[in-house]
Amino acid sequence: MKSRDTLIRLRRFQVDEKRRRVAQIEMMMSDFNRMVVELDREVAHEEARAGITDIAHFAYPTYARAAANRRDNMRQSALALEGQLAEAKAELGEAFEELKKVEILEDRERSAERAAAGVREQAEMDAIGLSRARA
Repeated sequence: MKSRDTLIRLRRFQVDEKRRRVAQIEMMMSDFNRMVVELDREVAHEEARAGITDIAHFAYPTYARAAANRRDNMRQSALALEGQLAEAKAELGEAFEELKKVEILEDRERSAERAAAGVREQAEMDAIGLSRARA
């Protein structure tokens, strides 16, 4: 019984860890996407300020070029995180299933123990009733 409680606590801890990992990846993706929007805005502002939108133009602003490269890198990082997020969600689902299996097994065991205790109590009451009826 005690080992099962330990196993349940372990499974709950694993589920919590997987949830934290999923939340962390989602937060990172959100941050990357927010930074992409900001960099898009900065590139557009710099292009408007310079009056040049052609990246191949010799006078294209250096800051706009660097911000565009950084924005593209952020997009690539966000895409890479999507794969990690899918994997983390799958691991979370597996950990949750394992937890539920152990909890269901624990519930069945407790139900069986309660039923056995009820049968024992009933047998004791029947024995008391029989002994009083004979007396």
